Order: sequence, then structure tokens, then C-alpha cells
Amino acid sequence: MADLVTNVAKGRFIHYASLPGTDDALIAVVLEATGLETDDALQDYDTLQALLAGASNEQTDMGRKTLSNVQVTVDDTGNSASFDAGDITWTAATGDPTGKLVICYDPDTTGGDDSSIIPLTIHDFTVTPDGTDITVQFDSDGVAVAENPS
Repeated sequence: MADLVTNVAKGRFIHYASLPGTDDALIAVVLEATGLETDDALQDYDTLQALLAGASNEQTDMGRKTLSNVQVTVDDTGNSASFDAGDITWTAATGDPTGKLVICYDPDTTGGDDSSIIPLTIHDFTVTPDGTDITVQFDSDGVAVAENPS
């Protein structure tokens, strides 16, 4: 489950996860541990471009990954909605230690840029790449859940 949902995505991340566009996708962006901003600061960014213009740095050696098998589930009994995705694997991962994984909505994979990519959720992701494979396996509840308080 998400460690936090960005302010711009609160109340909308399920819509974006449903991939409503023709050439859209959810992408994973890894942030380096060094220089990483606080969760309070990270959740305020409305675009990936703005987030990366701050103090946090993208860990570019591992590269961005497109999420696969994205599924949205609406649970009327449990009064919740969630989205999930398949595991993400970086093969023979290298580069600087990581601190966060940002799941973003890219509305145009054919020609958009970071100014149109919307950060949705931010997850703790502390690993030190050493040339072995690194796999992210999302929580059994999914990538993120929206629910009414009990």
C-alpha cells in the first residue's frame, strides 16, 4: 500500500490508475537516497518535472519502468477502491542507493514530457543496487487504496 498519496492525486489516483487515455501508462520512477526530500515536501509536487527540480534526484541508472497488469478494484462491500500492478524488476541493477519509488501517471507515452507526468503515490524504497536483480512486490492490498474511515 502507498506510504503516501500526493496532494494533487488525492481523490483522483483511482481514475488515473484506470488508464483512461489512449496512449497513457503508469510508470515507476526511483529516487536516490542522497538529497531526498521529506514526505511532506514530496507530496506537494504536482508534476514529475517539479519534483525532480527540487532537491530530490532521480536514480537514472536503474531507469523508469512501465507498470504492467494494472487493475482497479472497487469494493462496494468494504467501501473502498484500490489499484494494483504486477511486480517490477530491475535486472542487474546498479547505481546510487535509493530512497523512494514514485508511481506516476503519464498521459502521453508517445510524446509527453515530465511536465505532464503526475506523481500519484510515493513509497519507501531503500535498496543499494549491487548488480543483482531488484524486484518490487506490491502489498497484498495493492499499490494504493482509497477507503472511508471505519
